[in-house]
Amino acid sequence: MSDPQQILEQTFGYTDFRGAQEEIISVLMSGGDALVLMPTGGGKSLCYQIPSLARAGCGIVISPLIALMQDQVAALTQLGIRAAFLNSTLTRSEAEAVEADLLTGRLDMLYVAPERLVQESTLELLDAAGIALFAIDEAHCVSQWGHDFRVDYLKLAVLENRYPDVPRIALTATADERTREEISERLHLEGARRFVAGFDRPNIRYRIALKNNPRTQLARFLADYRDAAGIVYCLSRKKTEDTAEWLVDQGFDALAYHAGLDSDVRAARQARFLREEAVIMVATIAFGMGIDKPDVRFVAHLDMPKTVEAYYQETGRAGRDGEPAEAWMVYGLQDVIKLRQMMAASEGSEEHKRAEQHRLNAMLGLCEVTTCRRQALLRYFGEVLPAPCGNCDNCLDPVETWDGTEAAQMALSAAYRTGQRFGVNHLIDLLRGERTEKIVQFRHDRLPTFGVGAGVDADQWRSVFRQLVARGNLSVAVDRFGALCLEESCRPILRGEEHVDLRRDVKRRAAAKQTKTPLPADIDVALWEALRDCRREFAEAQGVPPYVVFHDRTLKEMCARMPTDLEAMAGISGIGERKLEKYGPGFLEVIERHMAQA
Repeated sequence: MSDPQQILEQTFGYTDFRGAQEEIISVLMSGGDALVLMPTGGGKSLCYQIPSLARAGCGIVISPLIALMQDQVAALTQLGIRAAFLNSTLTRSEAEAVEADLLTGRLDMLYVAPERLVQESTLELLDAAGIALFAIDEAHCVSQWGHDFRVDYLKLAVLENRYPDVPRIALTATADERTREEISERLHLEGARRFVAGFDRPNIRYRIALKNNPRTQLARFLADYRDAAGIVYCLSRKKTEDTAEWLVDQGFDALAYHAGLDSDVRAARQARFLREEAVIMVATIAFGMGIDKPDVRFVAHLDMPKTVEAYYQETGRAGRDGEPAEAWMVYGLQDVIKLRQMMAASEGSEEHKRAEQHRLNAMLGLCEVTTCRRQALLRYFGEVLPAPCGNCDNCLDPVETWDGTEAAQMALSAAYRTGQRFGVNHLIDLLRGERTEKIVQFRHDRLPTFGVGAGVDADQWRSVFRQLVARGNLSVAVDRFGALCLEESCRPILRGEEHVDLRRDVKRRAAAKQTKTPLPADIDVALWEALRDCRREFAEAQGVPPYVVFHDRTLKEMCARMPTDLEAMAGISGIGERKLEKYGPGFLEVIERHMAQA
């Protein structure tokens, strides 16, 4: 066995482990199993990459996406690590060459999709090979209660019985307590050491607003992000295409991505997003799992995700490099109705649908919360943030509230007196005293609630109903075209026993923008740009993303320290022996040229 600390320094170019990395690696080195929950950008990959190099044999990494495997292998190869993948992109002869390298001990790490790994031919191949460990990435895919369920993950329990002496590590960035238990049970990891490193991503600013004119709102948000990479999530395939086309018309480099596109088109667009520096991907949830692009500066949602887990996972694709990033979203009650319609039409048991309903309610609750959003988000995952974060819209621009008790009683009464058969627009017409054709048809103009809320405008009433749904006082009956129905929790309100504070929906001033390319004040911008150009040239020559050459933080340290020889450059974080040899002279030349011109 090799020394993990030595591998960290010489291969990866870092001097210190972060958080629980060293302890997790120690467990695997001693032959134990581990279940790791670590936020995106927290360094999960090193937890299995270093033991794969330090232990005898090849580390087998189970990964759900072809593009992710290719990116990981490209990055590892840059470090001088013997890595490969087995997937459908290889020809038969290429696959046979990878298999031969595995059997003859010429591989340090092999990436395999779950559906390929559980094939008997692959298992027989592994039987004949020396295996250092099994790493199950994106382990939440095993959970039917999670947000990215993959049926092939259920078969990975075979690893415990077939390879009882090989350590296993399951990793994910997103899993509530129920999902964690299911991961343990389904992967037979009940005895594994658990490491929960926390869910907080303090560099991400959370901002959520009501949806009124989504495109105008998005345009305002993107005004400072014309030269930045980002992701815009939409609920439907058509909306991704329409939005991407509109963004192109606005001068952005935008691409649409959804499961309905040809696989070659999806692969080409994902490659562009990963390898270019200012592409916006407009996508459905089909895009993003495992995306390893560190410099995504924003994630925007034009529709509300259906669960807090999905929201956390999707927003977590921003700011993986630890630099400031933004998670921005607009939402409305119509989003809730659409998502509930989709749930009602989906397959699954009634228990599963009820669980999904609870998760949707929690997501709506996060949107409507009047206190710190980060505290609410972390509380969902069982983590306590002692003080407000100071980096979300509610902290930066505190929400006004008002006594909505009487308005809530009127709204609930309107739903009750109309037989709980009508949607929000009809109930608003009733409360405002509008004699529409439908109001007259059902004789609702004769009800005592007709016109009692005439002094409140339609938008304010819409806010009242939306917040009552978020509070669980009303529910949306999808099978009755979005009819609003009373829940048991509304009784104390109607009896005057419960006070109701509601958020006041006002047009909020724009929060201070995060810097799209955060640079310390003392950095020479001309040198920074010259180093980025050098990085881009190396990347393009090899057909890899720029961050595979060096991350931004490594370039910033070069700017700050201005190394003049390879020995000095070796002390910069993120520059291991292989990269020093391969790229050091080129970057030194850029620094020397800049110093001569200064």
